[in-house]
Amino acid sequence: MKRFLLRCRRLPHTLGLRWKIAVLLAAGCSLVALTIGVLIHEARADQVADAARKSALAQLVRVRQVYELTGQLDFDKVGEADARLDCPSLPEPLRQAALSGQRTTYLDLHGRHPAVWAARPVGGDQVLSVRQPLVEERAELWELDQKLMAFGVIVVTLAAIGGAALASRLSKDLRSAAETARRISTGELDARIGPSGVPGTRDEVAELSAAVDTMAASLQRRLVAEQRFTADVAHELRTPLTGLHTAAELLPPGRPTELVRDRVAALRTLTEDLLEVARLDGDREVAQLDAHPLGPLVVAITRRSGVEARVLGAAAADDGNGTVRVRTDARRLERILTNLLANARRHGRDPITVTVAGNTVTVRDHGPGFPRTLLRDGPQRFLTGAAERGQGTGLGLTIALGQAQVIGARITLTNPAPTGASATVTLPPA
Repeated sequence: MKRFLLRCRRLPHTLGLRWKIAVLLAAGCSLVALTIGVLIHEARADQVADAARKSALAQLVRVRQVYELTGQLDFDKVGEADARLDCPSLPEPLRQAALSGQRTTYLDLHGRHPAVWAARPVGGDQVLSVRQPLVEERAELWELDQKLMAFGVIVVTLAAIGGAALASRLSKDLRSAAETARRISTGELDARIGPSGVPGTRDEVAELSAAVDTMAASLQRRLVAEQRFTADVAHELRTPLTGLHTAAELLPPGRPTELVRDRVAALRTLTEDLLEVARLDGDREVAQLDAHPLGPLVVAITRRSGVEARVLGAAAADDGNGTVRVRTDARRLERILTNLLANARRHGRDPITVTVAGNTVTVRDHGPGFPRTLLRDGPQRFLTGAAERGQGTGLGLTIALGQAQVIGARITLTNPAPTGASATVTLPPA
């Protein structure tokens, strides 16, 4: 029982907007139809009751006149009414009212034998009564109720269908707006909802669509301006940095020269990263995809990265027909894994492992792990996330995720127990 009640409570939250509106309209129309039906039924029942009471009283007057003239009842019926003197089946409330000197009626419309009674005292302690059956009147009320129920069902059905159709249009527009918002969030900045609803109307859904389109256009302008600014800055920095690098090479050997050359190399790396980010943002990167054996490729990339890491599973990466092959761009995959290895060395702790399993490559360190904000929101440019992750520009993970999108791969960032950070690259099989 508790489980059933819990399901009933959860049901409104599981229904879509279309069905919620349809159910609400149907419920509202049902309530209105029920109210109108009850009012019509009660009004007709009052009419039938009034007419029956008047007819019974009129019959009672005729029976009394005959009784007073003749002193007896020479017939058992007057019209369709049954006339009786001290009838044993006379309702007791009506008998008591008649003995007290009242001329009154008693209506029973819902019993097994519907009838109306009229009674009055005669001869001091006797009661003259008339009973008139109401079988036809009750049948008429039942037929009226059936028609009201049939019309009510038709009205509720039409209201539910109309509400579902109206809500379907509304739900379609809202789903279109939600889908467009999701496309914008994935980077499709030129996605737009466009006009919705009936041309010339200005309802809430149209206002929402216009607001989302305006937001998307503004966001696109801002991001395009930011991308252009990043690319322009990187291009402008490249020329003086090239000259600075050349000049640094001409300096005499010594510790100051090493420091200058190191900082110049860092600036050149940052400039190249900025240019790469600008190209990724502008969707100007085109991958050269080909089939490659994953195990040997990962071993070679790890060796060239300059990071001391242990490669696991490369020799065992076999699908039964030889080394597992993946469809990827070897140069871009090297960029991804090199950035992940550099990130593990800079922010994590030894040992660093690279594990090949099927078509996945996992880079793991044993440091403090990724910050919660990074796992929740993804990598942010020029933000490392937390002091314990060290210093950096925050572009390494950004470039890795961007290049993974170019080659059709997926990167999953986690913090495995007990400590450490793990980045898993899932590649499409060849």
